[in-house]
Amino acid sequence: MQEEPGQPTEEELRAALEEQMRQLRVEDVILQTTATLINLAGRRLGLAGDASEKDTDQAKLAIDGARALAPMCPPEQEGPIKDALSQLQMAFVREVPGGVAPAPGEAPGEPPPAQPSADDEERAKARAKLWTPRGA
Repeated sequence: MQEEPGQPTEEELRAALEEQMRQLRVEDVILQTTATLINLAGRRLGLAGDASEKDTDQAKLAIDGARALAPMCPPEQEGPIKDALSQLQMAFVREVPGGVAPAPGEAPGEPPPAQPSADDEERAKARAKLWTPRGA
């Protein structure tokens, strides 16, 4: 395979990637992943203006994922992340009838199981951490 003039060789590209991996910090990846999930949740809630992208199950998963990663993000990013998550959670509640998305594999409108499962208890703990406006 002949290299084009001015283009890096495969070896040079590999060396550059190795250097980036040496400098990359886990905190950076967690922050970038959290930001990506927040942006994706907004798109899946239709906040980007494209209704064809709406998918509340995907939005809920992205919000839950971002909430799980948020405590591991750098402290200086805590405020903006919490603000974005609060806005997404409020948009989600406006979008989903009753404000609660069905659990994965559960059909909309189905009654919840009679016995709470470990997942239900985890969801209840997570819901207790939801930000709500005063007086609500």
